[in-house]
Amino acid sequence: MEVEFLTFEQSMARLDEIVKILERGEASLDESLQLFEEGTGIVKYCNKRLEEAEQKVVRLTRGSDGEPLELEFQGNE
Repeated sequence: MEVEFLTFEQSMARLDEIVKILERGEASLDESLQLFEEGTGIVKYCNKRLEEAEQKVVRLTRGSDGEPLELEFQGNE
């Protein structure tokens, strides 16, 4: 399953599914390793997407010294 083609929400749902399968302990060792690798890939993908989203939320302005100043997005601006 290619993570890049899933939405963030689909990725989180797949990760939840993987965790449930691993918690049940019914998968073979090879299957468990494959699921673990898929899960870590999904976690990396989701973290990247969250970081990208956070960067979009932060608004850059210039401070009194002319240097960029990061201000959190307030939502009503």
